[in-house]
Amino acid sequence: MNGAKKTCMIVDDDFLIRKYLGLMIEEFGYELCGVAGGAREAVEKAVQLKPDTILMDVRLEGEMDGVDASLEIYPQVPTRIIFITGSAEPDTMARIHLDHPHAILIKPIGIDQLQRALAS
Repeated sequence: MNGAKKTCMIVDDDFLIRKYLGLMIEEFGYELCGVAGGAREAVEKAVQLKPDTILMDVRLEGEMDGVDASLEIYPQVPTRIIFITGSAEPDTMARIHLDHPHAILIKPIGIDQLQRALAS
């Protein structure tokens, strides 16, 4: 093992949430390799940075949401995607399961929840 930190990218359209999640993942030993505020930016950065894990908010501003972004990312970069959503509605869950979710976290996210999802 080369000792390199695992990398994580955060996709959320709220600056404060990106900052909060960034602090948490760094506390868990991950390197924050990038952030994105929208789906299109997320696709571009994920392809460029190839993170080990992506924390993906489902609802993003703009025409694409987090599920749309992940459906474009995964065929190019088969990374672990942890979806974060404020809605546990069946339609939302069905859309998330169109992709390859590593985990689904329902807001508000607890520190222990995120740590378990990253460790699994």
